[in-house]
Amino acid sequence: MKLTFIDDYELATITDDGAVSLTDDIEDIRVMPPQQQINHVIANWDSYKPKFEARIAEGGAKPLSDVTLQAPLPKPISIACMAVNYMEDGLLIEKPAPQAFFKNSHGVLGDGTTMNLPDHPASIFEGEAEIALVVGKKATNVDPADAYDYIFGYLNFVDGSARGLQTGMGLPFTMKCQDESAPLGPWITTADEIENPMNLHVQQRNNGKVTHDYNTDDMANDIPASLAFITSNVTLEPGDVLALGTNHQGLHPLQDGDVVEQEADSLGKLTFHVKDELKRTWGRHTRAEWREQGGKGNTPQLTGKYAN
Repeated sequence: MKLTFIDDYELATITDDGAVSLTDDIEDIRVMPPQQQINHVIANWDSYKPKFEARIAEGGAKPLSDVTLQAPLPKPISIACMAVNYMEDGLLIEKPAPQAFFKNSHGVLGDGTTMNLPDHPASIFEGEAEIALVVGKKATNVDPADAYDYIFGYLNFVDGSARGLQTGMGLPFTMKCQDESAPLGPWITTADEIENPMNLHVQQRNNGKVTHDYNTDDMANDIPASLAFITSNVTLEPGDVLALGTNHQGLHPLQDGDVVEQEADSLGKLTFHVKDELKRTWGRHTRAEWREQGGKGNTPQLTGKYAN
């Protein structure tokens, strides 16, 4: 099943025919804010799933063109992100040790919305194409062998990064915790619809150009290992997010006017726009392309405020 919010944060499921409203089936919790609604549904999924399936069978779907998709997780309590978690198609010789950071829930953006680049002296702004898991039940010290029992579903996730803002111990805060830096969606696909999350094709396009194009089978610390690592230090609750990292070779500059589309098998297409009031520009290279041209580091900023 595919779950999200539509229009004025009305819980819905997405079917082949469109969006089916589930509001009549959650009358008991509609007074809650949207994130608390979805958290409650996830935590009590065995009770809600039959009701939702019956609602779908009744029909009455609205065409997606007639609704506005909202973020399926508007304000998660925790957004944990694995870092350096891919083998980069053979560029890394040894598997990196697991490492992670957290993003702020104010970073969340839904499908079709706009990422506004802040007036900060970042050397480059990038959006890492990732898949993320959604936690289904309270998770503390999860045994890797039991990890999939804790996963409710999966969705597209973009880790917006403002490079060059590292300041001592605050590296993740300054580089990763910007507002509007975590597009996700367009919906949550429940785990039962994903045959093998360790074999998903992930692709991101910027203005139609393919940038990221990789498979999750290149993940260094797989999904069970990643969930075990995070929950060995912090507890995750139903509705929390764990983003699983990216193959960095497709990273590229985000700049004013860009339209970014991201798709992964069975997870739908997430689209967001980029706006930069400062109109800064960078060369249109992915990291792999820049490296092949003999470039080092990030693609340099060409014009605008903070350009060298």
